[in-house]
Amino acid sequence: MKALILNRPGPPETLEITNVSIPEPLEGEVRVKIHAVGLNPADYKFMQHGIRTWSYPFIPGLDAAGTIDALGKNVMGWNIGDSVYYHGNFSKCGVFAQYAITTAHTISPLPENLSFIEAAALPCAGFTAYQALNQKLNLQAGQTILIHAGAGGVGGFALQLAKIKELEIITTASPVNFEWVRKLGASFVIDYNSEDVVVKVKEITRQRGVDAIIDTVSSDNATKGFEMLAFGGGIACVNGLPDFSQMQSFGKALSVHDIALGGAHISGDYKAQEMLAKIGKDFGDIVSKHKIDPMVSEIIEFEEIPHALTRLSLRKVKGKIVAKVNLMS
Repeated sequence: MKALILNRPGPPETLEITNVSIPEPLEGEVRVKIHAVGLNPADYKFMQHGIRTWSYPFIPGLDAAGTIDALGKNVMGWNIGDSVYYHGNFSKCGVFAQYAITTAHTISPLPENLSFIEAAALPCAGFTAYQALNQKLNLQAGQTILIHAGAGGVGGFALQLAKIKELEIITTASPVNFEWVRKLGASFVIDYNSEDVVVKVKEITRQRGVDAIIDTVSSDNATKGFEMLAFGGGIACVNGLPDFSQMQSFGKALSVHDIALGGAHISGDYKAQEMLAKIGKDFGDIVSKHKIDPMVSEIIEFEEIPHALTRLSLRKVKGKIVAKVNLMS
């Protein structure tokens, strides 16, 4: 089969297209004929440094949609030919290939009314946003939320989910993306390049602060979140935890949530892994009802993945990039 491989840790341009053997599923696993793969910042970040469990040559890639074409022993509930999508295990060979292996209990059925392209755009970013808003942060209609980087994958899905919850939404973006994030649900947009986000949030909320924050930027940025949260507020951290020494006990009574979606795979916790499949089913149902735009901004060929990951690393991509694999043009 055709695959993109890393011979050692490195940037996206070190990926090579080659032919490798088609893998066989072990007990509890399925083999998926990949039709489309979604690109994520996690892809190039893991590639850059590698993972201790990787052996080379290694096939990266986390998000895919396709059809099951082989079953391992003791797989229940799935059949050859079933259409599925999933967020893969970053500690094992991934989806940048024509065929990939994954565990049967972590996949979800392809959502109704969605193409393989659209479904492949959802897992990493969409499931993360869903977990942050629907499983971690306890918010009610009318409350306020700050969603950083609203034009990105996690941010864009979070904006749409927050709109469904009827929250008052503040987001950060570059001016070129203001119209885009407003379309996705933002009530207020802050230019993080030229405006002081802390000051603007205080102005918008009349000095109270927001009830919740989804931070997709960094640990330092999450630490600044303490200044912007109202009493009893919560922050969901996607890209690093804040400096807890800056969090005053018996001050604002804040809660901090660590979002580590893919960590379920390596946790050894079977129920946590099953939750990935449940999120895929629940989130997929919402998207299939056209309540959420999959945000596919580009559809590329398999061979274009390395260059697209490089562009993604520059943080100038709006929405989601999806690559076709075993899919007719």
